[in-house]
Amino acid sequence: MKVLCHICIGSNYHRKENMQLAQKRLGELFPLICFAKERETEPLSLHNRSLFSNQVACFYTDMDKNAVVDNLKRIEAEAGRKPEDKARERISLDIDLLSYGDCILKPEDLKRDYIVEALAELDEQ
Repeated sequence: MKVLCHICIGSNYHRKENMQLAQKRLGELFPLICFAKERETEPLSLHNRSLFSNQVACFYTDMDKNAVVDNLKRIEAEAGRKPEDKARERISLDIDLLSYGDCILKPEDLKRDYIVEALAELDEQ
């Protein structure tokens, strides 16, 4: 059975290249993926003032939730993401699984304006 998933992609380091890599790899994994437009957002932190590129996408999959997350983490690693980067606030690529079917995994993220706007955009597609 296919399950609807929503993800959020973000980058504040080599943004253009890393967002393109994410879109390409996600398209290979989930051929019918739909992307909302990319949005530029301010960082949540006061330390690193680098802007973020963010994009929300949705797709259907028959993978279980853990397999989806594992694949997202592989794409992050391919973009050069390292565990210590988060503390340095240098995010080459972050791909979060927001929802998997009826399971909401990131309820706080779903309240962010840019995600709310992007989800509405995807609903219209």
